[in-house]
Amino acid sequence: MGAPWFQLQDLAKQHGIRAFSSNYALYADMSSRVVEILRGFTPSLEVYSIDESFLVLDGLPGALEEIGREIRERIVRWVGLPVCVGIAGTKTLAKLANHAAKKVLAGHDGVCDFEAMTSDELSALFASIPVSEVWGVGHRIDERLADMGIGTVQQLRAAPPAWIREHFSVVLERTVRELNGVSCLSLEDVTPDKQQIMASRSFGHPVFDLEGLSESVASHTTRAAEKLRAQRHVAGAITVMIRSNPFKPWEPQYNRSEVVPLPEPSADTRELIQAALWGLRRIYRSGYAYKKAGVMLSGLEPELRRQGSLLVDPERERKSAALMQAMDHINEKWGRGSLRPLATGFGASWKMRREKLSPDWTTRWDALPRVTG
Repeated sequence: MGAPWFQLQDLAKQHGIRAFSSNYALYADMSSRVVEILRGFTPSLEVYSIDESFLVLDGLPGALEEIGREIRERIVRWVGLPVCVGIAGTKTLAKLANHAAKKVLAGHDGVCDFEAMTSDELSALFASIPVSEVWGVGHRIDERLADMGIGTVQQLRAAPPAWIREHFSVVLERTVRELNGVSCLSLEDVTPDKQQIMASRSFGHPVFDLEGLSESVASHTTRAAEKLRAQRHVAGAITVMIRSNPFKPWEPQYNRSEVVPLPEPSADTRELIQAALWGLRRIYRSGYAYKKAGVMLSGLEPELRRQGSLLVDPERERKSAALMQAMDHINEKWGRGSLRPLATGFGASWKMRREKLSPDWTTRWDALPRVTG
């Protein structure tokens, strides 16, 4: 995971692996279809990520494992996506049950119900799973736990919570309690607003000039600003990032970023682009083959609760909001990028390579399969 494709090409040829370009519109559509199926089972649902959701199954008729199989079969039949279902009393255990259904337990048809297993069965299973598979246990925590003799889920589960808190954090303490069946993480009925918004992409070809980088940064800023307005927030700062290709160490390397505070928090694409390009000019250096650029919006706060300022012109703010609303409406109706700032440019030399893009069968009329007699 995360390895560049050129390092895997020989392995792909050996095993007949087919490669496809990233198709984000298709991913988002498939994700929303799966979520709609899940909502048919229970309204108590948290969409955790594009490919993962938590459901509350309390009160549903029938055995939980059978409900899990029905969920899995319906998604496969209606959407064509294979999924695994993990059932347990806490979110951390449910994540672990999903892992077990996917990679540990054979013959369970992609469904694992910890609630149906005995205490001895769970202990034996947890003793066979590395602690690194526990939700929230990253590489550094895994190494520290190993130094303390904790290498399996069962060993972490048996550790005193107070001792874990003393040597690590209250977050890992909650994880230990969750592994023992004590729910510490509630279901998020509404996905919380993001505290930071990032947009970045690798280039299809190396970019050397400031103009190409500027178009890329303006495009990423435009996308980030759309997300910002979608959650009705404004940003107080924007960070610009550029870097060369770390997978070509024989070439000169350069990796820099610049945080640009805004005079006033804003969600106006034009103001954000102006700040981002100012930051880009400060960090750009000629003579490097740039591989990636991106931006990150930070200092986010709700639009209606931002601190007022005597330096802000109310009429200008009103016109700015109306313009952004019109632009978002046009792009929503006619497709992203139908109306965009001139700073994003017209060239595509810096955009990511997508020669092997799969068809957008579910999101574009012109990509629908045609049957002829």
